[in-house]
Amino acid sequence: MTRRLADVAKKVGVSEATVSRVLNGRPGVSEATRESVLTALDVLGYERPTQLRGDRARLVGLVLPELQNPIFPAFAEVVGGALAQQGLTPVLCTRTVGGVSEAEYVELLLQQQVSGVMFAGGLYAQADASHLHYERLVERGLPTVLVNAAVEHLRFPRVSCDDAVATEQAVGHLAALGHERIGMVLCPPDHMPSRRKLEAYLRLSRAGLPTGPELVEHTTFSLEGGHAATGRLLDKGVTGIVCASDVLAMGAIRAARRRGLSVPADISVIGYDDSALMTCMDPPLTTVRQPIEAMGRAAVDMLVAQIDKARVPNDELLFEPELVVRASTAPASSANRITSLGAVGG
Repeated sequence: MTRRLADVAKKVGVSEATVSRVLNGRPGVSEATRESVLTALDVLGYERPTQLRGDRARLVGLVLPELQNPIFPAFAEVVGGALAQQGLTPVLCTRTVGGVSEAEYVELLLQQQVSGVMFAGGLYAQADASHLHYERLVERGLPTVLVNAAVEHLRFPRVSCDDAVATEQAVGHLAALGHERIGMVLCPPDHMPSRRKLEAYLRLSRAGLPTGPELVEHTTFSLEGGHAATGRLLDKGVTGIVCASDVLAMGAIRAARRRGLSVPADISVIGYDDSALMTCMDPPLTTVRQPIEAMGRAAVDMLVAQIDKARVPNDELLFEPELVVRASTAPASSANRITSLGAVGG
């Protein structure tokens, strides 16, 4: 007990006596200090006294799939700042191979009496994944927001970047540069954002743009996956490649160079996200930027409205992306096409 008092007091910057008054429900402590002490108790992993367990913690679970992709730390930073402005503290939950699963994180967050949960890049975007843990959130009536496309039967408020517009911008850019075979590298077929991108890509094909189902490759969400998928597209003679993430685009550039091709002289590559350091690549990456700042703040507003008992429709709020043109795309040339077609036979 003494150690708990000391840890919490240090975390909040108050005396141990103040912490003791909060834990014992005694008067003489401001509401702001009381909330700070209870939040510190939750953050440090200490169990609340029985009489205080009915209060929801001023904590919000932020569940992410990874931190290696720079887009997720950037999103966490935006959300963390917006939550802090609302007097809420994020609890970062990151899935790792062989570590805590998303379903296990949900149980842990429920035990901590969090005020709400926000997911980005979660299993809700995979049609073939188990979604039972999301039903637990519905049963408990816990405020929840999903970021980027979810499977249809999950009726939570959602904030998404418009995948169709992103695809139209990227393919349109390459077509305007004269590319006559434009390929696409997507995540696995059950991934909902990739499905949306694919639908838009095929619509463009039907409208006469230089795309086609034979020029689509699905792969794992990794640099290695992008490398492997791009190799297959180069065998089909593409001169431009649209990727479903910046990480996949990095793999695409590596694959082109392993073939002795130059980016963008021989092959143009477009990413998606505009994550950190894309301007520092060689060449700087042309990509479709997700408006992370606006999306993160909108997601927090939706979550806080639910916490405050306001009615929030289970709709999807779509944000328009922005094509950021850098040096990884260039006009197609006859030499460009000959080089790529040569890869088919080689």
